[in-house]
Amino acid sequence: MNEPEIFTLPNGLRVVMTVIPTAQSAATSFFVRVGSRDENPRTNGLSHYIEHMLFKGTEKMPTAAQISMAIEGAGGGLNAFTTKEVTCYWNNLPYERVETGISVLADSLQHSLLAPEEVERERTVVQQEIRRSHDSPGAYVGELLSTAAYGDQPVGWPIAGSIETVQGMQRVDFIDHMANFYNASNAVLSVAGNIDPAQVRDLVEREFGTLGGGHTANFDAATSARPDEHVLIEQREIEQTNLALSAPGVGRHDADRYALDIMNTALGRGMSSRLFTEVRERRGLAYSVSSGSSRYMDIGTVNVSAGVTREHQEEALQVITAELQRLVDEPMGDEELERTKEYATGSFRLALETPMALGQRRGTQLLMDNAIEPPDVTVERLRAVSAMDIQRVARRVFGERKYSLAVVGPSASADRLDAILAGG
Repeated sequence: MNEPEIFTLPNGLRVVMTVIPTAQSAATSFFVRVGSRDENPRTNGLSHYIEHMLFKGTEKMPTAAQISMAIEGAGGGLNAFTTKEVTCYWNNLPYERVETGISVLADSLQHSLLAPEEVERERTVVQQEIRRSHDSPGAYVGELLSTAAYGDQPVGWPIAGSIETVQGMQRVDFIDHMANFYNASNAVLSVAGNIDPAQVRDLVEREFGTLGGGHTANFDAATSARPDEHVLIEQREIEQTNLALSAPGVGRHDADRYALDIMNTALGRGMSSRLFTEVRERRGLAYSVSSGSSRYMDIGTVNVSAGVTREHQEEALQVITAELQRLVDEPMGDEELERTKEYATGSFRLALETPMALGQRRGTQLLMDNAIEPPDVTVERLRAVSAMDIQRVARRVFGERKYSLAVVGPSASADRLDAILAGG
């Protein structure tokens, strides 16, 4: 695996370069340590709204079409995403056009017009995105679960905000938010692919050297206490009941994160996982069932989602929680443990095949961890997980049965579902 090269500009911007001589592309990603956790009740959704606005025109390229054509006309693509803790802007181009990728990204980040008419036009687009998410039961149940698990605190708020908060945002909010967070000390630039490090260094110094220094942002610590209202149901007359369950997990830097990854892989990743085998294959209770985990800087969850019919909802929930309890009560056998490790480490390596994937992993790690963990080290730590480690983490996560639950669709009562979560 190609070793990353890291340097820091005089203004404090950290840059990580990954040279992949056989690649046909160059992926450029700019990460800002800001997300919905950095907002207040009035501005919830602002980080995501800004993500939309930085594609809407700059002093050099006044229209969104000019920005997209600059990248697409060079054979590439561009996009962005916002999470609870990070906003990322990226483009991916044939490697000989890396200069275009870096310069367009720098222009959008530093010279966006935030034109009042574009703010108004994009307001409707963002609100339509929120409505679309609400209209998709599978997507909305995840949003509802965040509220059920974390309650009314920033880490539990929706990333895109609400129709009402988006309606209330003004151009001055964008300017203030960017002044607080969009600075060199609070960001990382990652460039990966078939690149010349000397050329990239010169380009970055030229395009990002004048970005303001600023300071690293910090958010308030989250509380892990389960909310009183931890079973949230939105009754809808639809064919499928969408349910999502969570238990308190671990934070981004927790020592148990590797054991939790192996545990979660055994639980609900892939067609040979425990949940898929028991809930779908043996009992036919669901078409889809899977598990995952969310890890933020100081808090996290382990999540299970499933799509079932109303008549199978309660049985499916009982079977799911029984599988979680089995991880607590019984050590994993050697054969399953080795198979799970192979799946976890293999899928991890395969997910890093492209310059974009490798560059984004390294950029995120440098921003959030101030260090980059080599893939071989990650694999070694995953392989070192023992059955005892998994059982210990399962007890930590599932032992007290502090589950939260979200349901969208035809459903039993919250009291009945809460009783099943508690073991009744």
